Amino acid sequence: MDNEQNRSASPAEEKLAEAELAEKLGQTVSQNSKHLIHCLSVVGQIEGHYVLAEQNKTTRYEHIIPALVAIEQDRSVEGLLIILNTVGGDVEAGLAIAELISGMKTPTVSLVVGGGHSIGVPLAVSAKRSFIVPTASMTIHPVRMNGTVLGVPQTLSYFDKMQDRIISFILRNSNIKEEDFRRLLTNTQELVMDVGSVVEGKEAVELGLIDSLGSLGDAMECLYDMIEHTGKRYQ
Repeated sequence: MDNEQNRSASPAEEKLAEAELAEKLGQTVSQNSKHLIHCLSVVGQIEGHYVLAEQNKTTRYEHIIPALVAIEQDRSVEGLLIILNTVGGDVEAGLAIAELISGMKTPTVSLVVGGGHSIGVPLAVSAKRSFIVPTASMTIHPVRMNGTVLGVPQTLSYFDKMQDRIISFILRNSNIKEEDFRRLLTNTQELVMDVGSVVEGKEAVELGLIDSLGSLGDAMECLYDMIEHTGKRYQ
């Protein structure tokens, strides 16, 4: 029994484990590459304290948080690439993931493809360097809540405080000006059923929300450069 527990995994078992990781959690680790990079995909809705319907494509924070801890302490992983195509979701769960990413010493690069809507905006800017493809868009709107809401001053105060937390994080982790972000947030002329704005790739870079316009090759090249100039621990 001890021999079975102590033996190392065979190549076939490692391949199977990697396939399960990619299928269940949307994560891959490139082994035969210039540097050992962990790829983390954030897709669909960010699932928080409540389980969403089965037909929804979700990213669960109880999967992502342990993965980030494992990546940060794994000496073999040299960098983290975060691929984002999300429609938003649970605000507190998304902000919690973004805070963890921003506090990592491991070199991190994010790439927005498709969309980085709502709470996806803090997730996009949480990496050390952020990229967006030209055809991607980011929807910026105020905090919303589904279900029954009490029409009392305390509820409005809670919304204001939550919105301030999100804005503060975005301003700390990007180069966008506060007045520009609040203008996008409160725009009433663009979204049919809501308040806010849709920002496409080039505009997101011009505003300073995202660092660079580029695709996968550009994000990987940036990540390699960060690793080679700073090592595992990026400051």
